[in-house]
Amino acid sequence: MKILFTVGGSQAAVFGVAPLAAAARNAGHEILLAADEPLMDAARSVALPAVCITPERMRYGQDALTATDRIDALLEVTRQWTPDLVVGGLSHVPRLLAARLKIPFVRHIWYIAPMARRDRTAVAELQPQLERLGLSGLPEPDLFVDLCPPALRPPAAPAAQSMRWVPRVSQRRLEPWMYTRPEGRRRVLITAGTRNLMLDTPGSSLRRMVDTLTEAGAEVLIAALPEAAERHRAELGAVRIGWIPLDVVAPTCDLAVHHGGATTAMTLIHAGVPQLIHPDNGYGRAVAEAVSGYGAAVLVDGHRPGPGQDPHEQTAAACRDLLDNPSYAQRARTLAAHSAELPTPDDVLRRIEALAAR
Repeated sequence: MKILFTVGGSQAAVFGVAPLAAAARNAGHEILLAADEPLMDAARSVALPAVCITPERMRYGQDALTATDRIDALLEVTRQWTPDLVVGGLSHVPRLLAARLKIPFVRHIWYIAPMARRDRTAVAELQPQLERLGLSGLPEPDLFVDLCPPALRPPAAPAAQSMRWVPRVSQRRLEPWMYTRPEGRRRVLITAGTRNLMLDTPGSSLRRMVDTLTEAGAEVLIAALPEAAERHRAELGAVRIGWIPLDVVAPTCDLAVHHGGATTAMTLIHAGVPQLIHPDNGYGRAVAEAVSGYGAAVLVDGHRPGPGQDPHEQTAAACRDLLDNPSYAQRARTLAAHSAELPTPDDVLRRIEALAAR
């Protein structure tokens, strides 16, 4: 079978689809990843064969603005490499492609934020493309694969095939401190993922956060893009900063402070690590609300501080609470255990194979 995987947006989309794509490849299927130019390096880093379809990064909610170019590029790819099935994510363009080719479509996403209204808007905006391609409508996905643990899904989320999160990130040569816990100290990881250079903490500074944690006796690691590490290393003192593979370091951490990104949050959930989430957009806030609602995280929104509240003091108090109150670690471990019981990518692949065999 030939499976076309399609992604757009951030590197998280590549990392999220990589385990299923690798499972398909290991099972003997041919795979191809169609992605935006800014995602080519991420695809190469996780060993996915990828072809560029657009020069710029696609953003969710911009289907109508980029649909013509993306559809034409995908149609050109499929004229040269004919798939038996299409796997897509947040964008509905791959779904339209599958309808045009009359082959099964699998939607593969992390459904933690309510998106029904945004989906309806996106589908309505694609109406001109439906007419252009001679399609009467956009059918429902043949299979909906959700990476979000059932306990964190929104109440109105559609029925889906759950799949276990398997961490995938760009790697580097490892050093022992990355995969071992420090003796006699707790470890706190700070990261803004791959989309931002540094964690945005309004009203405060990263240095103040680091000082607060080190004064409490914690070892602080900052996982950051190389360009961010080079820019901020001098001002942060004796702190390890740079590209640290999150899947390797997460199991050694007692707390992680981050922005609410999908890859970051799910890799920490997989490792059973309590989280302090500073959301930098509405999606990150939905992530923070879901994980904190389960009791495995604390949400601190520096963009919306309460009356008389200092964002830095909020963060400091939340860090102390997360490190000293064992209930957060217990809930994080419980969530990790439930997630580990979900079907693997190999299990889900068997359902996908059955679709193509109809």
